[in-house]
Amino acid sequence: MTGALTGKVAIVTGASRGIGAATARAFCDAGCAVGLAARDEPALAALAMELRDKGGRAVAVPTDVTDEHAVAGMVDQVLTEFGRLDFACNNAAGGGHPPTPLSDVSVADFDAGLAVSLRGVFLAMKYELPAMLALGGGAIVNMSSTAGLQGVGGLAAYVTAKHGLEGLTKVAALDYAAQGIRVNSVAPGPILTDNLLRAGDAAQQAAAAAMPMRRVGRPDEVAAAVVWLCSDQSAFITGTTLVLDGGKLAGTPPFQLRQVPG
Repeated sequence: MTGALTGKVAIVTGASRGIGAATARAFCDAGCAVGLAARDEPALAALAMELRDKGGRAVAVPTDVTDEHAVAGMVDQVLTEFGRLDFACNNAAGGGHPPTPLSDVSVADFDAGLAVSLRGVFLAMKYELPAMLALGGGAIVNMSSTAGLQGVGGLAAYVTAKHGLEGLTKVAALDYAAQGIRVNSVAPGPILTDNLLRAGDAAQQAAAAAMPMRRVGRPDEVAAAVVWLCSDQSAFITGTTLVLDGGKLAGTPPFQLRQVPG
């Protein structure tokens, strides 16, 4: 995809690290100018400098996606800086709670998870879509999860938010398909991001062993899928979810036959 999107402009929320930062780099490599949004201002500034040092165009826009005025300002700043908006990857997620039985989850924690991971995506699209309509089209990719397609015990807020995001993506796709805007989601399984790195080697090996492909994914693999979904190579795809999970949701892998000692 190197240079395939030259002259276009993208927004990436949750861009300060992990999948978001990898996606910003992938958009930049594809030729896009990139608006970088997240709450971590120093990390955004460092990433913007990295992209500019590579010859790209990037602007850091510190943004809390739970704040409607901040989200509207994010889009306005990118339009002011680059003059257009073609693509968006709504990746910001957060809030919620650690694995907790449902009846023990506080209302505040549940609401916080939905505020970032679901309401934040709604707000982002609410202001991204008019900017794309002004151009006559565009593409949005929302960051879902395999937890948006199957339940995960103990993660009430996260699973609810990601299931809701799947429905929200389909609604947006239907609302704007005839106006030239495509809206899809990607659903990663275990990816080697900061949380899994912090968990250590044992946790990483356990996650890899649970995958049919016997490894976890990389942020750049998710980023490549996002950029592809924004490109003309996926021009007839909207309202769908691209799963990147090493076969996790396909079913149960075959039992491994073991040699029985003599």
